[in-house]
Amino acid sequence: MRRDRGGASARGGKRRGASEKRLGARFEEALVYAAQLHAGQVQKGTGRPYIGHLLGVTSLVIRHGGDEDEVVAALLHDAAEDQGGMPTLQVIRRKFGDRVANIVKGCSDAFTMPKPEWKERKEKYIAHVRHAGPDVRLVSAADKLDNARAIIGDLRRVGDEVWSWFKGGKDGTLWYYREMFKALKEGGSNPLVEELGLAVAEMHRLAALSAPRGKHGMKVSR
Repeated sequence: MRRDRGGASARGGKRRGASEKRLGARFEEALVYAAQLHAGQVQKGTGRPYIGHLLGVTSLVIRHGGDEDEVVAALLHDAAEDQGGMPTLQVIRRKFGDRVANIVKGCSDAFTMPKPEWKERKEKYIAHVRHAGPDVRLVSAADKLDNARAIIGDLRRVGDEVWSWFKGGKDGTLWYYREMFKALKEGGSNPLVEELGLAVAEMHRLAALSAPRGKHGMKVSR
């Protein structure tokens, strides 16, 4: 029988051994809600629409086997922290259920503006992740991996300027991602966590090499 490129039969049969996962109306509603909540938000230092990060995290959760609750939570993982605190979390609970709301809560390190002091907040979150459930660790690892990959790309593009975009600066940001990787690995390693470890190692390598770049992308001496 003729097969298509994906290995399924031309009649629409599934590839042997593959399990089919579908995303329904809840995912579509969450996608629209996330786009509306974060419509005016951009990523640090670049001005890129923030929804790009949310979609990146969601893609990683899907690729690493997340179920619909975990995928919806990935779309909304920053909603309460960045867009309204506990009232937004209550809306998420009403719209998408307790499990989604609990994952979002578990991926948030603050619910008030202004947020608490950076180092204390991050230390508490690292400690929390060590004992969090697998669904929170999945979304949190995807979040950190997408961020780490963005930092790597920006380091290659603009060098040390990247660190000025983060409250922790160079040393604090490197410390945070290193400790987050350790905390997630303590909870149980998997391919996603290992990818994060590779990304964190590359961040450190580039940080040791990086220097400010001129407008033509050339390194400039300090």
